[in-house]
Amino acid sequence: MITLTVNGDRVTSAAEPRTHLADLLRGELLLTGTHLGCEHGVCGACTVEVDGAPARACLLHAGSCDGAAIRTIEGFDDDAVMAQLREAFAAEHALQCGYCTPGMLVTARDIVLRLPQADAARVREKLAGNLCRCTGYRGIVRAILSVLAARTT
Repeated sequence: MITLTVNGDRVTSAAEPRTHLADLLRGELLLTGTHLGCEHGVCGACTVEVDGAPARACLLHAGSCDGAAIRTIEGFDDDAVMAQLREAFAAEHALQCGYCTPGMLVTARDIVLRLPQADAARVREKLAGNLCRCTGYRGIVRAILSVLAARTT
């Protein structure tokens, strides 16, 4: 048995040792905002927050997260930074199909909070682990930079 705090709620699961966190989140907890893309940790679609830091849910075994605080995209509903990012993503046309968006937003939030002085090159560097096949990244970078700018004024 493992116990996690997922989006503020305590969850106990009898997950198999080989169960990945993404599979537990999607299959057992029905938190389908965590997307599975490559299942190799390359695309970033499954990015969630584990104990306050972005992590690839497809690479983590659920058992290794015993006792951890997990936040999926569904857990950011009342987060002010995430609200700014969502608004900026819409304004800058930073999403198209939306498949990468949950992981991209979790990573973007981390950039905004950890790197308040980031420029476009630094934002692109930090987004390197999140792949988007639709947007070309320009809108995504503009959205993140606009939130950074709004927070420093």
